[in-house]
Amino acid sequence: MVHNSPRKHPRTPALAVAAVLALVPVAAGCGDGDGGEPQRSPAATATVTQGEDRPADPAAARDEIQKNWTTFFDPGTPTDRKVAVLENGDRMRPVLQAFSASPQAAQTSVQVKDVTFTSATRADVTYDLLVAGNPALPDSKGTAVHQQDTWKVSQKTLCALVRLSPDASAVPGC
Repeated sequence: MVHNSPRKHPRTPALAVAAVLALVPVAAGCGDGDGGEPQRSPAATATVTQGEDRPADPAAARDEIQKNWTTFFDPGTPTDRKVAVLENGDRMRPVLQAFSASPQAAQTSVQVKDVTFTSATRADVTYDLLVAGNPALPDSKGTAVHQQDTWKVSQKTLCALVRLSPDASAVPGC
């Protein structure tokens, strides 16, 4: 789509997101695997009551998902903590370090809008990716996964954001 308008400020949040994502290809590490950080959570476990397709305590699981997504996308969160709330976080550490090195990342956050459980260990998450508090990618869809007793941002979600980068092909595994 071509915009002929001389006003460019409505695209500023989207351009900031693109700038953040452009740093991702500097790092390699979007590979699949199961080398996630073994973090234990007292909140929700994925124990299923027979015949149910959701966690034993959906409210606690939903709260944990919202908390961990907010933590993951908070620019002030240390990389080690982000690794702990990302599926296969250890494998994704280089990507996370590239994000934290970006000045634009200091303006990026997330607002979780909805969580819908698709199984005892998976949930669809609707969220707004914010830049400087403004929605840059509103009503985005992602996935949370229950891994090592913790609800985490799925690797698939992070890789989907990586693919928005113009150099996404440089990131193997995503």
